[in-house]
Amino acid sequence: MTKPILHFAHANSYPAGTYRLFFEHLSAHYDIQALPMHAHNPAYPVDDGWKSLARELSDTLAQRYSAPVILVGHSLGGILSLKAAHTHPELVRCVVLLDSPIVGGWRAVALRIMKAFEFEHKKAPSRYSIKRRNLWPDRASGYRHFASKRVFAAWPPEVLRDYVEHGTTEEENGVALRFSRETETAIYRTIPHDLGHLTQQNFPVPVGFVGGIDSVECRLAGLKATKRLVGKNFTQIPGGHLFPMTSPQAAAEAVHKMIEKILAAGNAEVDRT
Repeated sequence: MTKPILHFAHANSYPAGTYRLFFEHLSAHYDIQALPMHAHNPAYPVDDGWKSLARELSDTLAQRYSAPVILVGHSLGGILSLKAAHTHPELVRCVVLLDSPIVGGWRAVALRIMKAFEFEHKKAPSRYSIKRRNLWPDRASGYRHFASKRVFAAWPPEVLRDYVEHGTTEEENGVALRFSRETETAIYRTIPHDLGHLTQQNFPVPVGFVGGIDSVECRLAGLKATKRLVGKNFTQIPGGHLFPMTSPQAAAEAVHKMIEKILAAGNAEVDRT
């Protein structure tokens, strides 16, 4: 039996290869496809609200596949998946958001104002990303650097090795980050503030949400708008914002369960092997 296609969109600064172990756990049920790296095609520049990045995803789906596919996206990738599905529902069977909360209500108003005045909180991710170290003598040095950081402390060594392998590129002076820190920063500074309206209408395809119980990002964004959009298709599992990296098997199992639930509700076939 042919497996259904699952097209994955990665989080900001984490190329798709970082999710290799997560993909392996899902591959028993799905044909996993992904763009290796978003936001680095000059034909689709980073702009306010990520309009061009969503168009890149829509164009990719239209060019690659002859039938609608399952969309799964983590953080940035989840919002891009949601926007692509809203604009081109004929390309999508369903969407699963992985810790991609929708900023709505007063938070959306505050975000719009901060963006308009180019205000950045002292703890905003963009203030760190623009100064992030991006060059090491070799990949072994890069691995040791990341392994010493708190954000990577809970990552299994195999996943961290995948990040170093797929997240860096060899240059004349050593290895550098493949996902540029300027692009990462631009993405943080252009987060969509106008998605609340998507929760106040019938979304054209089914949407589910799988988040981390300890996600700081979900706590800051709030989950009211997200729950309004997904309804009963909402679950959280142990972990933070990067739970697909820290717990790839548990994340894959939760995603598969959510897809089964969504497609079964729509009387669609799904692989249950």
